[in-house]
Amino acid sequence: MSIKRKSAIRAALGLIVGVVLGAGLLSNFAGSAPVPGVDANRYPNRPVKIIVPVSAGGSADKLARTVAQKLGEKWHQSVVVENQPGASSAIGNAAVAHARGDGYTLLLGGDALSLNALQPGKLPYDPVKDLQGVTKAVVNPQLLVVRPGLGIKTFQEFVALVRQRPGEISLALPGGTGSLQHLAVELLNERIGAKTNQIPYPGGGPATLDVLGGHVDAMLITLAAATENVRNGKLVALAVTTPYRSKALPDVPTIQESGLADYVVESWQGFSVPASTPRVIVDRINRDVVAVLREPETAALLENLGFTIAATAPEAVDQTVRDDIATYRRVIASADVKLK
Repeated sequence: MSIKRKSAIRAALGLIVGVVLGAGLLSNFAGSAPVPGVDANRYPNRPVKIIVPVSAGGSADKLARTVAQKLGEKWHQSVVVENQPGASSAIGNAAVAHARGDGYTLLLGGDALSLNALQPGKLPYDPVKDLQGVTKAVVNPQLLVVRPGLGIKTFQEFVALVRQRPGEISLALPGGTGSLQHLAVELLNERIGAKTNQIPYPGGGPATLDVLGGHVDAMLITLAAATENVRNGKLVALAVTTPYRSKALPDVPTIQESGLADYVVESWQGFSVPASTPRVIVDRINRDVVAVLREPETAALLENLGFTIAATAPEAVDQTVRDDIATYRRVIASADVKLK
């Protein structure tokens, strides 16, 4: 593709994002200004919205809805989950970044906050300046799965198949181009010395449907989003990307155990709010979300799905975003990842 063609595509994407954001955020754009007279003792006294910047059905969606239900019970208010996928999570992230900083619009974000900052072109928000963390809720491994009809059951067999048929084995990327899955697969391709046919998707839900339907051979996805399909035999789990096994699928080995000793990828998901949100409100939300995550019933439910509870202080989210930007910039350079 020519340089002019690529530039035109980037410009068009920027225009689309701008139009979508302009239509939905114009009334909230003044949210970057401080919010006076906020009373944490009366918060919340109306419905709260959690924006999930990917399609429904994935691990982020499951986490958001689990926490939303528990917060609604604790706050005696409606906590609504709203999926706003598109532009590799940039649309949903920007919707929160430009919302009024009063604590009534939350983001369930994660790795994409850092990864989007590394994409060519200018984002309609700054993940460091326009957002502030509430809590890093969970950390979790990525899971390599294949459709049962592919006829393999181990990571070693997968590597052999990819080497035997370079560029032919299709592999879904739930987060799309430039996502954590994309970088993780590029690193994997580099380590095994062969390429897969990577297919980007706007989220875990549609990617999983195509693998379940036999249209795609394999997928790298957050473990929590695939646990149920692995347990019922609809997907075959080959390995996790973390240096430790998951409690949810303890029989699934790590990629390190399976022969690639220096391979590690760990993702996270957590809550953020507009940067203008008063710290007293951030602390209130943090206290209640952390309490929900640490409830034995909630923790057991999330761990059974494949999550590991983190439930950190607000500062951990902001530090992780900054650290990940630096780390993945190095990964992109060392693996020569071509971002569009």
